[in-house]
Amino acid sequence: MSIGDNCCSTCKQATEEELLAQLDDVLAGYAEVPGALIPVLQITQAMFGYLPETALRKISARLNKPYSEVAGVVGFYSFFNTVPRGRHVVRVCLGTACYVRGGKAVLAALKAALRVEVGETTADRVFSLDVGRCFGACGLAPVIMIDDDVHQRVRPSRVVQILDPYRREAKAVEQGDGK
Repeated sequence: MSIGDNCCSTCKQATEEELLAQLDDVLAGYAEVPGALIPVLQITQAMFGYLPETALRKISARLNKPYSEVAGVVGFYSFFNTVPRGRHVVRVCLGTACYVRGGKAVLAALKAALRVEVGETTADRVFSLDVGRCFGACGLAPVIMIDDDVHQRVRPSRVVQILDPYRREAKAVEQGDGK
């Protein structure tokens, strides 16, 4: 996936009410399916971009599961997010090779450039910052990924330069000039 593949120019941002109505349709198809909770949570997160409490409560009610069970599953799996995510997810590898070759300094530079901590999203919702333990690119360390784009041998001094195309793309989309 490259810059801008997260949305298309004809997409409009659906309201929460519209998304909850779509969730009703999804839940209708899964109401009697054993083991439906995780697939429904995955679909819901894909729809909303995260898992809002209103959706979790609706899932709990429609699948006849206690809210504590639904929330427990969401809290257990790191894949699930209960806060809105940015248009682009920046992940810093902190596996052994990346850590030894400066991954921690790259992370510090990203925190400063984005003005967020790990797990947070920028105020403009363009970027979310996360870490990973190994991306399988040890020979290219240190490595960061922005969405599915791998950036190799990253230096703290290059972080702003790496982020700029993603910022420009997000600004173009916001202004209606991009994908």
